[in-house]
Amino acid sequence: MRRALNRRSESTATLEPVESVALTPWDRVKLARHQSRPHSLDYINVLFTGFIELHGDRLFGDDPAIVGGLARFGDRTIVVIGHQKGGDTRENIRRNFGMVRPEGYRKAERLMRHAEKFGIPVVTFIDTPGAEPGIGSEERGQGTAIAESLLTMAGLKTPIVAVIIGEGGSGGALAIGMADRMLMLENAVYAVASPEACAAILWKDAGKAPQAAETMRITAEDLLSFGIVDEVIPELVPAHENTHGTISAVGDAVQRALDELMEVVDQPSGLDRLMEQRYERFRRIGVWSEALPVAAE
Repeated sequence: MRRALNRRSESTATLEPVESVALTPWDRVKLARHQSRPHSLDYINVLFTGFIELHGDRLFGDDPAIVGGLARFGDRTIVVIGHQKGGDTRENIRRNFGMVRPEGYRKAERLMRHAEKFGIPVVTFIDTPGAEPGIGSEERGQGTAIAESLLTMAGLKTPIVAVIIGEGGSGGALAIGMADRMLMLENAVYAVASPEACAAILWKDAGKAPQAAETMRITAEDLLSFGIVDEVIPELVPAHENTHGTISAVGDAVQRALDELMEVVDQPSGLDRLMEQRYERFRRIGVWSEALPVAAE
């Protein structure tokens, strides 16, 4: 059964029936990768006004696999950043299929610092199979660029909302995903590695990717139950079949998240409280306890 899911940091998830459907985790992986699924610029062009794209990392160059800049979202100025795949083969090649190089993450970090300096909220859109793994990227410090982006987001003194709109692959996704609110489309996925890579590692057979997808617990509902995402945005039909409706639903969810965060920031010592909540949010992820059997009387 498909469900509209919502989770707040201090409460349990609420589940409401929407419609009956049977989709396996592998089905959702294929939907998340669909060529016609809306990409970051589709969301930016509809939800935001006056978008001014900024380029370059001021060290090496510009990476078209990640886009970002200043825009208006309702009555707020926003710094928006997102992975950008292509709508066709030519554009996918130009944008490296959404796989970001070090200069892309350094560009994102530069924009985040700009947001912090002027007290502007940050919104990120996550949609990448993973960071670019080539020799050139490694030579230019791919691991360091991802780590520094995470470090910047961990201590950024301005609200951050992240939305997983498609593939959320490995450190390439996490690098712009350390947010105060994590939203996720119902047919998106978020994982430490692709199902194919997991299957190749565990079973020496990439053909077992569907089995790996089931085992990895990478769907939106799974991640909500783990407390990794805060809200799942329903897709009444897959996003590529209902682009306008999906983008509108994402906009509403982002608006709610920003309103909640700005209420915190507008209070006395609000930024300090925001930092505490962000720290507590990520400290909770992965916490578990072992239930011991009750001794018989």
